[in-house]
Amino acid sequence: MASIEMIVAARARLRGHIRRTPLLSSPFLNDIAGRRLFVKAECLQHSGSFKFRGGWSAVSGLDPAVRARGVIAFSSGNHAQGVALAAKLHGVPAVIIMPSDAPKLKIANTRAFGAEVVLYDRANEDRDEIGARLSAERGLTLIKPFDEPLVIAGQGTTGLEISEQAEEEGVTSADVLVPCGGGGLTSGIALALEASAPGLRVRPCEPRDFDDTTRSLASGRIERNASISGSICDAILTPQPGNITFPILKRLAGAGIVVTDDEALRAMALAFVRLKIVVEPGGAVALAAALFHGEALESDAVIAVTSGGNVDADIFAMALERFG
Repeated sequence: MASIEMIVAARARLRGHIRRTPLLSSPFLNDIAGRRLFVKAECLQHSGSFKFRGGWSAVSGLDPAVRARGVIAFSSGNHAQGVALAAKLHGVPAVIIMPSDAPKLKIANTRAFGAEVVLYDRANEDRDEIGARLSAERGLTLIKPFDEPLVIAGQGTTGLEISEQAEEEGVTSADVLVPCGGGGLTSGIALALEASAPGLRVRPCEPRDFDDTTRSLASGRIERNASISGSICDAILTPQPGNITFPILKRLAGAGIVVTDDEALRAMALAFVRLKIVVEPGGAVALAAALFHGEALESDAVIAVTSGGNVDADIFAMALERFG
């Protein structure tokens, strides 16, 4: 299981390979949020999202002989890029199985990082069958996107940085809002904050109709989404919380917050105008929650993670045209 000891060990392996992403602020955003708002800009991480942390942690944590045979991953984009770049930098092969309707930028970037991309029709093909066949044929090691302790440990290094940066800002109590799909980033940050900044509490954030974690926390058991498509927040659309991540969130996280696609688009536009950063829809849901759902917050300060910036130009243009 993932633990603070694994997160600390992952940080040692990640040192010199990741960016310590900034904690940004804007008085204009403070006014909208009605409190002090800080933005942890993981959209500025290598590969354009926090997923590089987990990718490097997992690839670097493999036995060298196993790593040399190569790795395989399933992803609609950000995990794909994180694993592909980590594999490239380690000099090992990577095969990434991606849905054919994934954002074009994410497919192109994954290929540019040197991975072999295998596209599949998510409505008619079984990615698990494809992955099992390729793994058996080539001896590849599967790196899961969130339900993998080494991945969770890598994502948890974000939480160690947040605790340090919050202390630098004099923040000892805050809601820490995190975009949540399967829960790897959210649970990793929760474990890190439990050990290093117990006054900061994680709150998962999700798009409307894809709020499996929010509903699971409310019911106390894992709940599934009725669909796995139908929102522009592609990066965080998962069927249900992970079997490893959910017990961590059940123990440590506060109630989830649900936002609309339009709120995510508006948050993207405000992030660009006020912070000069590019955020993708799924990566903007925590910022949207901080800006537009203040009634759900419990602290005078809020830290929102913008988890990724890999957005196709047409979606980003739509956000700016409608809300910029």
